[in-house]
Amino acid sequence: ATIALVLPNLTNPFNLDLTRGAQAQIRAASYLHLIVSTEESLPMEEQWLRELARTVDGIVVSSPRIDDESLRSVAQVAPTVLINREARGLSGIVIDTPAGLGQAVHYLNSLGHTRIAYVRGPHGSWTDRTRLDAIVAAASEHDVDIVTVGRYQPTLANGAAAADAVVLTRATACIFFNDVLAIGALDRFRQLGVSIPHDLSVVGCDDIFGSSFSHPPLTTVTSPGESAGRAAVDMLIGRFTSRDRTDRTDHISAHLTVRASTGPRRND
Repeated sequence: ATIALVLPNLTNPFNLDLTRGAQAQIRAASYLHLIVSTEESLPMEEQWLRELARTVDGIVVSSPRIDDESLRSVAQVAPTVLINREARGLSGIVIDTPAGLGQAVHYLNSLGHTRIAYVRGPHGSWTDRTRLDAIVAAASEHDVDIVTVGRYQPTLANGAAAADAVVLTRATACIFFNDVLAIGALDRFRQLGVSIPHDLSVVGCDDIFGSSFSHPPLTTVTSPGESAGRAAVDMLIGRFTSRDRTDRTDHISAHLTVRASTGPRRND
């Protein structure tokens, strides 16, 4: 039997963690696997999922961008498990990074920050929406203003572009959709003469390989990608072997890891 693992890109180290966990579980069960990157393209994702549903025995799809209806139609053809997306009638694994970002808002506020920028992820990203909702909810518990910045595909170059936009918000702290954007921004802030965390506190999300030795090391939400990959494959293989087709979403917890990119707000 063959399992397809469908990822939005292969450039984000977080997806490599997911892949490592999924591959280990697929191999342990003696299945074959295919890895497909949709390169952040919605039409490509839709096309791949339709074709794979007819050719493989099961699909694990991470952070899909297509709508719930399209996902359900794929799942009717081949058993499908989602990672980081909740949709009625479908099963999956959700990493609770939004709760970790809520913690980040409380933490930044405790350091005196009352104006925080959130750099958004790609259009159509369910993960981005849930992260923003959690940030806004946490901010409303304090007297914190949230300023949203753009929509960015997660690349280092886009992180640099986002850094320019963040500076214009006059926020004293910023949270990035993920670490790839945050690390891209750190370089650019340095070029702009913005001292981190003296002038601006920076928070990422995912805790990818590299975020602990970025310059400065990045405060971020630690997200167990490898565990999520394993759990999603386990759930899918469970669908092959049992008659039970009821949908369920399992949550994996995530937490804030504080490093040197965040500090007290400067009192000018």
